[in-house]
Amino acid sequence: MKKIWQIFWHTCFWVSMILFFVFVAHNSAKISIQAVLIIFGVFGIVNIGLFYLNYLLLIPRFLDLKKYKLYIGAVLISMAAFGLIKYALAFHFWTMMHGQMKHEPLHFVNYFFNTFLTSLIFIFLSIVLQFSIDWFTNERVQRDLENQRLAAELAFLKSQINPHFLFNSLNSIYSLAYQKSDTTPEAILKLSEIMRYMLYESNDNKVDLAKELQYLQNYIDLQLIRFGKKAYVDFEVKGQVTVQRIVPLLLIAFIENAFKHGVANDPEHPIKMIIAVSDGNLSFYMHNKKHLHNRDAVGGIGLNNVKRRLDLLYPGQYKLEIHDEADTYTCELSLIL
Repeated sequence: MKKIWQIFWHTCFWVSMILFFVFVAHNSAKISIQAVLIIFGVFGIVNIGLFYLNYLLLIPRFLDLKKYKLYIGAVLISMAAFGLIKYALAFHFWTMMHGQMKHEPLHFVNYFFNTFLTSLIFIFLSIVLQFSIDWFTNERVQRDLENQRLAAELAFLKSQINPHFLFNSLNSIYSLAYQKSDTTPEAILKLSEIMRYMLYESNDNKVDLAKELQYLQNYIDLQLIRFGKKAYVDFEVKGQVTVQRIVPLLLIAFIENAFKHGVANDPEHPIKMIIAVSDGNLSFYMHNKKHLHNRDAVGGIGLNNVKRRLDLLYPGQYKLEIHDEADTYTCELSLIL
């Protein structure tokens, strides 16, 4: 089907070009319609034949394979052969219209030189077309490869989130179970809800902002259970959450960091998180006091992960500022949804 459409559009182009030149020549030069049809019809078809001989046969067989000498030789032979064909046609029409005895015969050398230049133009046009198609094809292939690479990188980044989150959450539940806390079943249930969202509802490129916020609230609830509900967290959502959508699992790394490295049980310095929604914009603010002895010896991957995802999924559409002071940590993210 694609090849049929190519033939159709090529035919439309050449027919349009021939009709255009026939119309211009007939009206400007006052040449008879018979002569115009011969010049642009018959000889146009011959030149178009040379165009496609080079485009479909000589370029793929010689030029694309970098057989430059063979290609130049084949082009010159083709131009000479088509020049002889055009001369034979021109001589035929010349004698038919003027008669051999009344006018000087068509001069072979002059005509062959002129038609050689015409042939060279059609050869050049076919090369330009082929190189243009190759360029656009290569651009499309490169773009597809780049998209595949980015998709693979995003999939890898997202695959890092689940084990990282699960590792931290299981550590929290292990602490509850070790302490034989009555809240262990509730924590497991909350973790089950979180994992259900991560496994089944966050597979799309974007999810409803309302679902993502509920996921964050579930994570905070799980941490409150872990701290025996003695953690102090101010989590506030401002603005109207309606049909906005966001890349899933984007903000969780910041919140994880707050609980992992921050002081959560100080009523005078609660972990403060504010999400403000306005039309198609979202701003996220988080501030917490740092727990200097609560360091992860392995080092987290969360923040580097989220920065890379922001670069890939929101290029030029976000602003991230992180202030990592000696005893406090502040994060501010502005995002165009």
